[in-house]
Order: sequence, then C-alpha cells, then structure tokens
Amino acid sequence: MPTTIKGPAIFLAQFAGDAAPFDTLPGITRWAADLGYRGVQIPANDARLFDLDTAAQSQDYCDEIKGTCAEAGVEITELSTHIQGQLVAVNPAYDTLFDGFAPAAVHGDPKARTAWAVDQVKKAATASRRLGLKTAVTFSGSLAFPYLYPWPQRPAGLIEEAFAELGRRWRPILDHYEEEGVDLAYEIHPGEDIFDGATWEMFLDAVGGHARAKILYDPSHYVLQCLDYLAFIDLYKDRIAAFHVKDAEFNPDGRQGVYSGYQPWVERAGRFRSLGDGQVDFGAIFARLSAAGFDSWAVMEWECCLKSPEQGAREGAPFIASKIIEVTGKAFDDFAGSGVDREAIRKMLGVA
Repeated sequence: MPTTIKGPAIFLAQFAGDAAPFDTLPGITRWAADLGYRGVQIPANDARLFDLDTAAQSQDYCDEIKGTCAEAGVEITELSTHIQGQLVAVNPAYDTLFDGFAPAAVHGDPKARTAWAVDQVKKAATASRRLGLKTAVTFSGSLAFPYLYPWPQRPAGLIEEAFAELGRRWRPILDHYEEEGVDLAYEIHPGEDIFDGATWEMFLDAVGGHARAKILYDPSHYVLQCLDYLAFIDLYKDRIAAFHVKDAEFNPDGRQGVYSGYQPWVERAGRFRSLGDGQVDFGAIFARLSAAGFDSWAVMEWECCLKSPEQGAREGAPFIASKIIEVTGKAFDDFAGSGVDREAIRKMLGVA
C-alpha cells in the first residue's frame, strides 16, 4: 500500500565535531531542527553525542536522549553502527587502516577487535529497543572485497567461503536483533562484501534468509557502479528498511571509468555530490519507494567533494521536503464512479 515517507532527516556523523553546536547532542539537534530537519540518525560510535554502552543498559538514559531530541524538535530515526559493523569482518589487507576504527586496547589484535565490534552492534539492538526504534543501520564488513576483480584468477571456493564466514559472524547478531524486535539494515556499499544486489542475495542466503536482515538504500553507490537504482527498488522493496538521500555523478571519459584511476574525489569520474547537484533522479526514487510502501525516514547523508557541509545541510532539508509525496487517500477519478452494486456488475458481465 502506498505510504508517505517521513522526513526530512539528517545523518549526524559527518557534522559532529569538537566545536559548538556540533559537539553535544542538544546543540547539534537544535542546529538540525533550525535547518528544517524533523529527524536525526545518530552515529552510535560518537561519544560526544551518544553513549552506546550506557544506552544498552539504562532505560533512564535512553529516555533522556529521546527527551533531548524532542526538546529540540526532532525524532531519532535510527542508530548507526557503520563503524562497528565494518569491523565485524576485516580482511587482513585492511587491518592497519581499520584498527583506527576501534579502541586502542584492541589494536593489533583482530580477534579482540572483532569481538568488540560484535558486542557493539548487539548493544545497538538493545539500545534501539529502549529508544523505541524499529531499525538500526550498519555495514557488513568485508573479507572478499580485495578479490573483487578476478585477476589473478580466484581459487575455486574463495568467494563462497567468504560469504559462508560472513554468515557465521552475522547470524548470531541477527538472532539478537530478533530477540530485541529490531531490524538491521545493511548499507549496500563498495568496500563491503555486500555492494550490489547479487552480493546482497549471497549474504541473505548465508544468513538463511533471516527476517531481520534488511537493506539501507543509498542510490549514490549505485550510480558509481552504473547499476539501475530504480530497478533495485523493484527487486528488493520488501527488504528496504532505511534510506540515505545522497547524490552522485558518474562522468566517464577517455582517461577514467568506474575505477577512476586512483584519483582524489574531486577528480574522479565517479564522485559524491550534494543533493540536487548530481545525477540521481530523486523524484523517481521517492515515487517508487512511496508506491512500494516504504514507511520510514528519508535521511540526508552529506559527502560532497565540492560543497561545504554547512551549505549542503542548509539545502538538504528543503530539497528532501520537496520530494516527499503526500500519498493520496482516494483515486483521482472517484468523482466519476458509477456506484453500481454486485448485482449490476454481474449483469454487465452477462452472468446474472
């Protein structure tokens, strides 16, 4: 049944900082509300805004967090564990880089780092339940992504074993989300083992089609892969539980294509842009999601390579608001209805 999408909302991760108003939850939520946002997606790894460990243990703390947001004029859309989810599965090639995502106590110890990440993602389920949220968002992590391009030739079974292991790691986490009554939406994202529809299906098979495994839909990552982001909605609409509104553009030329030649973001053929500055057809996306019955939040994520975050945030709220469809409760041609009853219908069909 068609639904009206909630919004506008904003993901706070790219805006949190050490200076006011971005260094506290009261400050950053008031800032967001003043720009016209009605919801905030909170990064559960940022202690300046949110204490995940406390939230998983204390209903009073969660009530306080909700009250802070309500006082500012916004709701919490979801908790994000993108950083922690990334560390649930890390190929050794990325160990040094991803150690920076974890506490110093587990640096250089992949097993301890993974255990910490799993515990964090599970705590987000409990905290989400305490906050009255129905969905949390995350990354899957990656074991196979360094082998994305099939050269040198991949040994038989490598990809299958990577996804089997991914399933073994995530299945107990998803079971915990089931116990807490919360869905877990994975952002389909290059760099993760789940980066398109095919890999999503492989992951879903690996976790036994788990009912709590959902999708965070972000069309910007599909533009950069030359993937049909509208057809993706048709294929997986029953699993889409969260939505990042982020723009992108892909401009290949004689020098660059999808891989963009190791260039910095501003010089890449594929790059992220602020809302309305890229190539994503958001009018079509909002229509497709509304028709599919998506009833959650449209959350702006800012990652533009050109425009400042302040300008992107200012422009984002009215942009999203202009795309939200207030779903009608009646058919446009109701005025012309004949009002015939079943007996008249049967006469019309010649079966009276």
